[in-house]
Amino acid sequence: MIPLGLMKHPRGKLSLPIIVITVCVLVFIAVLYTERLSFISSKSIFKFKTCPRKNIKPKSMVAEDEKREMKEYVVNASWIDDRFDFDSEECNVANGKWVFNQSIKPLYNDTTCPYIDRQFSCLKNGRTDSDYHHWEWQPQDCTLPQFNPELALRKLQGKRLLFIGDSLQRNQWESFICLVEWIIPEKHKSMKRGHIHSVFKVKEYNATIEFYWAPYLVESNSDINIIGDPRKRIIKVDAIMDRATNWSEVDILVFNTYVWWMSGLRIKLVWGSFANGEEGYEEFDTPIAYKLALKTWANWVDSTINPNKTRVFFTTMSPTHTRSEDWSNKEGMKCFNETQPVRKKKHWGSGSDKRIMNIVAKVVKKMKVPVKLINITQISEYRIDGHSSVYTETGGKLLSEEERTNPQNADCIHWCLPGVPDTWNQIFLAML
Repeated sequence: MIPLGLMKHPRGKLSLPIIVITVCVLVFIAVLYTERLSFISSKSIFKFKTCPRKNIKPKSMVAEDEKREMKEYVVNASWIDDRFDFDSEECNVANGKWVFNQSIKPLYNDTTCPYIDRQFSCLKNGRTDSDYHHWEWQPQDCTLPQFNPELALRKLQGKRLLFIGDSLQRNQWESFICLVEWIIPEKHKSMKRGHIHSVFKVKEYNATIEFYWAPYLVESNSDINIIGDPRKRIIKVDAIMDRATNWSEVDILVFNTYVWWMSGLRIKLVWGSFANGEEGYEEFDTPIAYKLALKTWANWVDSTINPNKTRVFFTTMSPTHTRSEDWSNKEGMKCFNETQPVRKKKHWGSGSDKRIMNIVAKVVKKMKVPVKLINITQISEYRIDGHSSVYTETGGKLLSEEERTNPQNADCIHWCLPGVPDTWNQIFLAML
């Protein structure tokens, strides 16, 4: 038995009462500390005010004024633009609206730009209203940058840009030239017009902006010597090389084809040669004929174009507005005397064939060479006010005053310049 005085206390062990008391003391201190912080943080010295918004005066800390400030902020929130910067891969440019902006001024007009055909020179031809100049396309999801002519020329430096297609493509080509030519000194630019191929040169930038007439893209008996009667036109649906040899060695290609297909008739096609004349053709419905021709074009692009050297674009169909019932104007005729865009969301008239739109999308999707679609169809559908209408020429002659009073003479296919094609090129430049 060990004597009591010699017993050792166990080390490293505390009795239960001591542990309980210690924990209670620590909890009590923590509560006091938290309460102290809460009291301090309620003081104004720890309150940080956000920077006031521009043009909104600071409000006092009175409760009623705080309510009024919050109410004002909510009301004014509508002007906050939360759209992202334009990205052709992310932004659906066709989803948006036309907004009237009187402060927007065209970069040119048909009296200052000498390269506009009379067919598109509405102001010079007597159109007096000008509201159609001041509509701005605003995509819903992104901001579309304004056309910057200096930026456009820098992007084209040392390059060839070639627009290929019909008269709507010429409409776009002339628009692009007029958007950039006014900043180029006279001695540094030149134009050479041809029946099929026209070239605008920008010497300072070693660049060309060109147009090649090919209304079907593939060959036809109406390419060079135009046949006015659509019933006599025959398309050589498997042939493209005679035209396409002029499209190689180009840095940027922009194609289109649509309006010449929309005669309302079955399309006459031949394979191989025109030698058999009237006896050698077969008739097809428009969508089938269009698809066959577009596949010929796609095969040429895939077999010829080097995507590392050449960028390829395709402008979707430009709508026609020849039936005023499409926009609920039952008393009107065609686009005659229209001065405002259609306001109905996603308006789509009879002048745009969705079957053709789908064919373009499907053919392009299967191609090896990347082709960017410049989607102008939906945005142009609204613009019944932007056509040449009666301020144009027919048969090489301007319409007379008397002829302008007849709605049947209205050209509701082509567009005034400046006008809607400028927005097409605004989108195109953003995609470049």
